[in-house]
Amino acid sequence: REVAEGKQYQGEDESIAYTIDVSAIGSAPSSVSAVVKDVTNGTVVTATVMPTNVPTVSGNVITLSPLKQLTPSVLYRVEVKYTISGNILENYFLVQGQE
Repeated sequence: REVAEGKQYQGEDESIAYTIDVSAIGSAPSSVSAVVKDVTNGTVVTATVMPTNVPTVSGNVITLSPLKQLTPSVLYRVEVKYTISGNILENYFLVQGQE
């Protein structure tokens, strides 16, 4: 379930639209949604760090809305849920906020 690339590192002034290629799992993902959690204190912070939150799909690649305004020293968990061939799947990756 965790993406192969492992933990990512992102500075507080950066804005990054992460992508997930689901080709190894299947094709044509649909019903894509994303949730961002602050692992440090266990809260959902999607509205703060991914305010637009409109994932898009092109072929087998899911592109998330930009992740931004991260707090240094906070560990974030980005969960991406989608449907392939009637199966509901979820991948996640960790992002460490840095200065």
